[in-house]
Amino acid sequence: MEITFRHAGVASLALGLTLTLSACAATNLLVAKTQKEHEAKVAAIPKCARKLGSISVLEPEGDVHWWTQQQLPSPTKLIKVFVNKSGCFTLVDRGTGMSAAMRERALAAGGELRGGANVGKGQVKAADYVMVPDLVSANGNAGGSALGALAGGLIGGGAGRLVGSINISSKTSDVVLTVTDVRSSEQVAMAEGHGEKNDIGLGARGSFFGSQGMGGAGIGGYANTTIGQVITMAYLDAYTKLVNEMGGMPGNASAANVRQSGTVRVATRMFATSSMKGKAVRSLEPGMTVYPTGDKVGVIWEVEDEHGNRGWISSENFDLAR
Repeated sequence: MEITFRHAGVASLALGLTLTLSACAATNLLVAKTQKEHEAKVAAIPKCARKLGSISVLEPEGDVHWWTQQQLPSPTKLIKVFVNKSGCFTLVDRGTGMSAAMRERALAAGGELRGGANVGKGQVKAADYVMVPDLVSANGNAGGSALGALAGGLIGGGAGRLVGSINISSKTSDVVLTVTDVRSSEQVAMAEGHGEKNDIGLGARGSFFGSQGMGGAGIGGYANTTIGQVITMAYLDAYTKLVNEMGGMPGNASAANVRQSGTVRVATRMFATSSMKGKAVRSLEPGMTVYPTGDKVGVIWEVEDEHGNRGWISSENFDLAR
């Protein structure tokens, strides 16, 4: 009987070890699968081979700034990092930098700057688009999971701590990016993004916030706090979708957009050819609106009137709308 109990004890121990090893193997497979899914989702900032236009980034409207409640800087700082690193847009400053530049221009206009400063009117680059980042929701603790406790109990040591950190707290965030065309005021793109704590686990912190240079980009809590990192991943998701959505738009937004208008300054005539000879298409009176087509021969511009008549007039006889 003693031998029987001994064999039974050995069999029981072997069975327990087998079950434990099977559980560990299953958990390791789960961890590997989850890690691959996370790393696939945490994509790098998208890169563009060509510029999609110039863009300014403005804070969302409203008196309540949600980012201050999370002790985060303005989301515009984060989006500007994305824009700068992606190369998809030319970033134009309409914030503090612009205010400082306008002070310099005021000094130039007042004659206070040294000669040759080359600061004057007509030098500021126009923004083709305006981007506004906003937050739909940020849930600090949207629920937990038993996975962390289960895995932490099955696997000890450092591996157990790694597995146990997969989904202890499901922090989530939903954001939206909108892009408006400054010439037509049309909302040309809108993209929603989702982020969660899982997106920054299992090496993503190092691969994104480290190698992407996000940690030293001056975005503070977006790189240093969990909720900030979750919101960052949500904005990255939205920005990637937005770039893909706008990828088919023309690189020269100003040329492809609504044409700039002009106002006839002095009475003149519209001719059928740029030589300004022969029979006139029609007469134009001061105050009438014309639309340059973009074709020019010296100071002679081709224009259309409000009725669709097309012809050539001297650019000295009308002023472009500003």
